Amino acid sequence: MPDARLILAIDTCGPTGSVALGRLPGRDLEILGRSELAGRTYSAMLVAAIADLLQSAGTELRSLGGIVVVNGPGSFTGVRVGLSTVKGLAEGAAIPVVTLSRLQVLSRKSGVLSSALDAHRGEVFVRLERKESAAKEFLAGARELAAIDPPPIRVAVCEEEAAAILAAAWPNTQLIPTPSPAAVDALRLGEARLVAGAAIDPALIDGHYLRRSDAEIFGADAAANPAVVRQ
Repeated sequence: MPDARLILAIDTCGPTGSVALGRLPGRDLEILGRSELAGRTYSAMLVAAIADLLQSAGTELRSLGGIVVVNGPGSFTGVRVGLSTVKGLAEGAAIPVVTLSRLQVLSRKSGVLSSALDAHRGEVFVRLERKESAAKEFLAGARELAAIDPPPIRVAVCEEEAAAILAAAWPNTQLIPTPSPAAVDALRLGEARLVAGAAIDPALIDGHYLRRSDAEIFGADAAANPAVVRQ
């Protein structure tokens, strides 16, 4: 029988991944276990890591009251592996699911409204949140960052690459170094959404990519410039 207090969290968006299991005995969240996943091993290790976590806690999948999954931005492969795994687990056992942005998890972990993650190629994924307006998340390079006026006063970062890009574009912005967000951080944020009844249909879960995949980019370029393909 499902226990509404028992929650699983999954984050496979970053260079490393993680899973965590928690319980709500009352107002405070009790962390029952956590496990880290090495980068590029998600497809082979994720399901086994979840099974080990549940077994160590003396529980099983059908007992879960909810799943919290980080749906991006980040690695396309990591996001897809995490979401497909959650869909399979949740649909089969009728488990409620909530999704979270990795940028939002980083912001809440740091206590700073805005945050940024390295997007490679000289770009960053940015969460821009001001008290007077709703949060916005987007992909930005130096030109897009320079066009934001005024820039945020403080931004949480967990990677040197993202910090360097922001420091060059926003020299007066205070960068707040924060450990990389993990499943246990998503668990703390997502449990409130589950309790509030914000779960979604697992079939509707989608990645929060903020950038097209290389296949989409190069496919569009090839379609627009067929001569390039023939060369």
